[in-house]
Amino acid sequence: MADRLGAGAARALNGRAVLPDDLPWVTGSIGLLGTKPSYELMDSCDTLLIVGSSFPYSEWLPEPGQARGVQIDIDARQIGARCPTEVNLVGDAADTLRALLPLLEAQTDRSWREEIEQGVERWWRILDERAHQPADPINPQLVFHELSARLPERAILTADSGSATNWWARHPRLRSGMDAALSGTLATMCPAVPYALAAKFAYPDRPVIASVGDGAMQMLGNNALVDVAHYARRWNDQRLVVAVLNNRDLNQVTWEQRVMNGDPKLQASQVLRDFDYAGYARSLGLHGARVERPDDVGSAWDEALAAGGPALIEFVTDPEVPPLPPHITMEQAKQFARTIAQGDPAAPHFTRQALRGKLAEFLTR
Repeated sequence: MADRLGAGAARALNGRAVLPDDLPWVTGSIGLLGTKPSYELMDSCDTLLIVGSSFPYSEWLPEPGQARGVQIDIDARQIGARCPTEVNLVGDAADTLRALLPLLEAQTDRSWREEIEQGVERWWRILDERAHQPADPINPQLVFHELSARLPERAILTADSGSATNWWARHPRLRSGMDAALSGTLATMCPAVPYALAAKFAYPDRPVIASVGDGAMQMLGNNALVDVAHYARRWNDQRLVVAVLNNRDLNQVTWEQRVMNGDPKLQASQVLRDFDYAGYARSLGLHGARVERPDDVGSAWDEALAAGGPALIEFVTDPEVPPLPPHITMEQAKQFARTIAQGDPAAPHFTRQALRGKLAEFLTR
């Protein structure tokens, strides 16, 4: 369908693996945790085809009147719920697409598609540049960048609802045959490790990788790890790797307070007690490694994936690397400036990191 229309395709987070990232016209995730190409796709398109998605954040879809809308959904209640649509098709997505395809004329002007592909190619270069920017001690983007090239065939990726989800949504390049899962509205706390455990029960012959922040790991992940150790012998492929971003901060809320409310980090509620996640994993009989240097990130992934059983990697990451949205609104910029003016103690550090991230976007060709 995308080839017939000469279109690009964005994906809601729960559709992370529906289209592989090696298709040059796939712009990646959409929304606050999405990509610049997906933002530009929605901002510039003249027609929007929504296929089986209830993506709830309508502010990231085309403005009313900008684009004509077609929607396919198996549930008629979802039609037109997020943005106006003119052609409403109720039915199974695959069956409806097959029926619709012969009725459409092929788009011969490929200039729009070529523009999309150029933007996607540039975006991957921007992510590479951002992942290698210095941080104290490890840039969290580097964790996911190094994982990307090492993803095993048919891997299943799960993610939590936190700042780690930002990097998970953008950096790993998923290939055909892989799957991914997370809380679609980002409202479920601590799902990454339980989701990974469920994935191993459903697909015991596939490798699973869970990405989780230290807050969620302390709230639930450590307990779920006990079950991982208990059931691992049942699985044909025992690879289940849990990556913990240890930044001693409830980081997503810290950034929400800064960017949405203009409030400095509140130490009393946001600072997290340190915990020996790798040592705890080893106490359960699992492979456990603590990584404190950027140069060791890649080899830590290699060792965990080759451990022959469940593994945990504790990456000590910089909490002040901002999860930059694909588009910064004037209100967000004002609140960010207010946070700095009110004396957030980390302001010099996170301001420098934010400038590096935006400069990579402006200077990368």
